[in-house]
Amino acid sequence: MNTPRSLAESAVNVLTTANPSEKVESTYLFASQWRRGDFPVGESTPPTRPARPAKPMLCAPGEMPKRSTGPKGRIALVHALAHIELNAIDLAWDIIARFTGHDLPKSFYDDWVEVAEEEAKHFEELANRLRDLDVTYGDLPAHDGLWEAAEITSKSLPARLALIPMTLEARGIDTTPNTIERLKRAGDEKTVAVLSTIYNDEIKHLTIGVRWFEYISAKDKFDSPTEYKRLLGKYFRGTPKGPFNLQARERAGMNRRYLEPWM
Repeated sequence: MNTPRSLAESAVNVLTTANPSEKVESTYLFASQWRRGDFPVGESTPPTRPARPAKPMLCAPGEMPKRSTGPKGRIALVHALAHIELNAIDLAWDIIARFTGHDLPKSFYDDWVEVAEEEAKHFEELANRLRDLDVTYGDLPAHDGLWEAAEITSKSLPARLALIPMTLEARGIDTTPNTIERLKRAGDEKTVAVLSTIYNDEIKHLTIGVRWFEYISAKDKFDSPTEYKRLLGKYFRGTPKGPFNLQARERAGMNRRYLEPWM
């Protein structure tokens, strides 16, 4: 593959890299080059789907095996989270490459490069934790739901922001504190440390999603919570389910008006 000449080409490079370790290393390299000012935003055409390794086997969410309890359940949890974080690397690069024609300020790209880099760190930490547990990423099946959401929002930046960071990824902010408590009771302090880092970073990522959703809403003269609910009605199957981590969501700028119908 040719050396990228722009941020958009760098994003496509990551998206078309199947090997997870190479995807992570490319993310670190391109993030560093962007911060140094080595290239412009540019334009490029991202693939419909990112390249993926031969394993794990991808299943529809409803076809995933039920997670057991005990050590096997913990391994399955860490594997599932690693898969989410690998998808999150690609989601951050995809939003960079796919929406370069939207007259967005440089700070938009700064934010999503930072998200991509942090998601790469999360994947690395979870993959290392799996190795501690004598498992490799890919040894278990994984679901494909996050990328399905990316495909249906590929032509609308507000819909992408509403559906992925503000709904699907925000759900992790709702559930992670309870997961951390369960792992503490099980004495798994190593996984607790990884998830605690991820939790705090994901609040920051939700902040970024809300910031740019509200930026676009203000430009288009929409009321942000009203537009969020309209887009969910169009693109989201079902409704957001609580309980919601209201304190963390409000810390990220996602106030209660966004969630009023479902609280």
